[in-house]
Amino acid sequence: MAKQQQGPQEKSQDAGKETITPRAKDYAQWYLDVVKQAELAEHSGVRGCMVIRPHGYAIWERMQRELDDRFKATGHVNAYFPLFIPLSYLAKEEQHAAGFAKECAVVTHHRLKTIDGVVQVDPESKLEEPLIVRPTSETVIWAQYKNWIQSYRDLPILINQWANVCRWEMRTRLFLRTTEFLWQEGHTAHATEAEAIEETHRMLGVYADFAENVMAVPVVQGAKSPGERFPGALESLCIEAMMQDGKALQAGTSHYLGQNFAKSSDVKFLNKDGKLEFPYATSWGVSTRLIGALIMTHSDDAGLVLPPKLAPIQIAIVPIYKSDDEKAKVLQEAEAVFNELKGQGLSVKLDAREGMHPGAKYFEWEMKGVPVRIEIGPKDIEKGSLCLVRRYVAEQEGESEQDLRKRKKAFVPRGEALSGMKALLDEMQRQLYERAKAARVRRTRTIDQLADFERFFKDEGGGFAWVHWAGSAEDEDAMAKKYETSVRCIPLASQIPEAARGEGKCIYTGKPSTQRVVMAKSY
Repeated sequence: MAKQQQGPQEKSQDAGKETITPRAKDYAQWYLDVVKQAELAEHSGVRGCMVIRPHGYAIWERMQRELDDRFKATGHVNAYFPLFIPLSYLAKEEQHAAGFAKECAVVTHHRLKTIDGVVQVDPESKLEEPLIVRPTSETVIWAQYKNWIQSYRDLPILINQWANVCRWEMRTRLFLRTTEFLWQEGHTAHATEAEAIEETHRMLGVYADFAENVMAVPVVQGAKSPGERFPGALESLCIEAMMQDGKALQAGTSHYLGQNFAKSSDVKFLNKDGKLEFPYATSWGVSTRLIGALIMTHSDDAGLVLPPKLAPIQIAIVPIYKSDDEKAKVLQEAEAVFNELKGQGLSVKLDAREGMHPGAKYFEWEMKGVPVRIEIGPKDIEKGSLCLVRRYVAEQEGESEQDLRKRKKAFVPRGEALSGMKALLDEMQRQLYERAKAARVRRTRTIDQLADFERFFKDEGGGFAWVHWAGSAEDEDAMAKKYETSVRCIPLASQIPEAARGEGKCIYTGKPSTQRVVMAKSY
């Protein structure tokens, strides 16, 4: 007999409630539980470093493909630069060095030695110059650009690299803030200031498009306040997203560096007038922090929820049978469904694992955020239908969890189910974005009085506060100490809603203010 018996791996539909802390009870623990139970990442033996498990890395690979296509469509090419940066390189740009000084991992020796049976650093292997494990690559890249740039004909240089970096963080959290993380960093050189500024804004637009149309995460585009700029930048642009707990997450940055790094590396070129000039630079990047943004924007108390465009497995097929005859028929149909969906260019998994009850498979694929599950049993074959279970459906006001679960499951005629699968996934993608945007609207306020500001963050749970601001960096620090908030961005003109337009008075100092900023608590 081929009966699928319940074994030690079986989990009930309610098991997720036991393994994941509810968001309302402890949001921070809920996040860590989702990361663990969805098998995305885990801590390593090195403090602050993580092991990205296959499911988590597959999500990162989907992000890479989407972003890499966008970079190349805007004329950029990929290259790779060294992990180690001579200390003298980093020290050339004073502001840059000061900004990263407390986060640098430093290599001082290059060999081990066994002394009295103990393996230790060989004191005779001290490096002549210490090496910095890259926290970012501007300095080492511009040292190479010196060899590549002589004339305006060599510009622009539009380069991106996919790499890992190291920033020695004191407080870490998987994906959101780790000592080592994966990212991409673009580094460009231009003949004119106007070209470089245009590039800075272009790449911010690329990030915003990716966040909203692929991640289904709405973002506000803006500039960082002077105190929050990237070390060595003249201007830093960013996209800010709101998580389910109302906190902001910086999801990407694009920096206009002016001629600072060209000057520190003594990179000059002959312009069209035959005069020597320093090129203008940009840098921009996103990291594996985006996976944290996905989790905290879309997931629920049953586990991970993924937008279909980033789901490594978009559809999981689970065959159900009790006898050998049923097994043969069900697997034949499951394989046929698999091949038809695969032929549509969709990412499909046929879960034909033996010795595992279907309920355990349902639990696993729900926990891992697979957008659609197809259950196929003998009765479905007889009726010519497929059982479709959606990981997410748009909630209805006042709906119970039980009723919501019922709406996630539907028996659909086979042909209709297969021909409509892409449309179904597109609908889920759209609904996830709309839900996230509606949640941001609910937790956004236009505030003019400090008392209302305090009430919003201390009593109402907080979110995005649009406030007038004309304070100094010291004033911003004072606000942070009192309310645990910061200026997340000075929104671009196109991002400012009608209700937040116009002049006013700074909410903290009372000084005249020309526009509002977004203030929030943040990760």
